[in-house]
Amino acid sequence: MKKQSKMIFTAAVALVTASLAMPITASAKERVVFSGGPAGGTFQVVANAIQVYKPIKASKDFRVKAQSSAGSVENLRKVNSGKAQMGVVYSGHVYLGRNGKMKNDTRKYEDVMAVAWLYGAPAQLVVRKGSGIKSTKDLVGKKVGVGNAGSGAFANCDLFFNYLGIWDKIERNAMGYNDAAQAFGNNQLDAFWLFTAFPSGAVIMAAQTNDIDLINLGKDAQDSGFFDQYPYFSKLSVPAGTYRGVDHDTPSFQDSALWVANSKVSEDTVYNMLKTLYTDEGLAHMRAQKKTFKDMSLKTGTQGVVTPWHPGAIKFWKEKGMM
Repeated sequence: MKKQSKMIFTAAVALVTASLAMPITASAKERVVFSGGPAGGTFQVVANAIQVYKPIKASKDFRVKAQSSAGSVENLRKVNSGKAQMGVVYSGHVYLGRNGKMKNDTRKYEDVMAVAWLYGAPAQLVVRKGSGIKSTKDLVGKKVGVGNAGSGAFANCDLFFNYLGIWDKIERNAMGYNDAAQAFGNNQLDAFWLFTAFPSGAVIMAAQTNDIDLINLGKDAQDSGFFDQYPYFSKLSVPAGTYRGVDHDTPSFQDSALWVANSKVSEDTVYNMLKTLYTDEGLAHMRAQKKTFKDMSLKTGTQGVVTPWHPGAIKFWKEKGMM
């Protein structure tokens, strides 16, 4: 019996030793929850596009899972807490969050690190022609769609309108772009705000049922000193002809949509994801998903960032000569 027990013990030890010597399997992949945005929105397109890209799916080192969210502000909080490892957040929210300057929120979100610039997101304010609304301040007493609660559009509308002193003087309607366009078409709104790349499908929809116009937000921002107060916004214009019936350039301002990662995501994962996506094939894949990504490139990848970078991103962008 003793001999048999010894044989069993020896076999067990050999089995354990062999199992320890086995290579790490796919179960050891780093799990990356990529927080996007509302269904149909550009943030969610980013998350989905990265998840489904075949070389990303084929990685032996990480596994990406796209997850919907309310948008930029929620993504900031989810990535900072580690509930999501990556996400899309506006550069301004990363800046405000890091410095404890979010509205009604003095917490410092210091674990959200920049990975890459994705696209510029310009502010757009849609009204009806002949409505008498010529500037943002003319919205006082009006019904305005201000974006989904928790979204970057809502937060930036809140920021800008509060800066101009009209946030509490309008009838605010928190809703997504398509819902706002439909409500606008049904005369339930006098105006609606967007913070997204143009042309926007929602504005195109609104222009099919109404004669629309865009408000000169650039002038309102310049005249009020808004650019001095919030340096992460840059100037641009929505070109004439972008939308039916709007035959003039419309000055505005934009924030940058950033790919961000939690500070605890491994350097290798961030580096390898960038290395996989920022190839001719990877960028072509992104542009095929949405025209919004037309400016994604190695040359633009480091613009629009005023906050710290993830170490994996620093390694990649320095290797490409962009830092």
